[in-house]
Amino acid sequence: MKLNDTAVPVAADELPSPAEWERRIGDLLERLSTVQKDLLSLLAEKGKLLANRDTDGLKALQSRETRLSERLATLHAERERLLVEAEKRGKPARDLQALSATLPAAERRRLRPRIREARGTSRLLHHHSLASWVLVQRQLLHVSQMIEIVATGGKKSPTYLKSGLPETSGALVDRAV
Repeated sequence: MKLNDTAVPVAADELPSPAEWERRIGDLLERLSTVQKDLLSLLAEKGKLLANRDTDGLKALQSRETRLSERLATLHAERERLLVEAEKRGKPARDLQALSATLPAAERRRLRPRIREARGTSRLLHHHSLASWVLVQRQLLHVSQMIEIVATGGKKSPTYLKSGLPETSGALVDRAV
């Protein structure tokens, strides 16, 4: 018998076998890989739509993006449950790689490339997300500049004048106005 973190004895036959841990980790990684590939596809499509300023296409992607986000959140919760259970069983629970390192060599060898692939795809997703964010920021800056041109008639007022105070001021900020 082994004690778990609540000091309740756990019978050895209740502990998951290495094959069961491998199956559970492998299943999680398989579903994660599918969601990651779907997200990469969506982000590539979204990047093209952003570059082409296709707002109708972006609106059409929203429901798909929401579903993928929900699937990813579900997988995250499952991963957390798996790691909490591993910790209760006295296994390292920092991440899936640490947990898989406690398995026998054969199981480790089968899981290692899948964990490495999931991490690499995660980094790629971060890069694609950042690229989309940059595109959106550039478009917002462009819209902001267009609004400023419309509001000022295309004429910028100088920040500093030789005569002292500018003709306009921050009326809500300055009492002098």
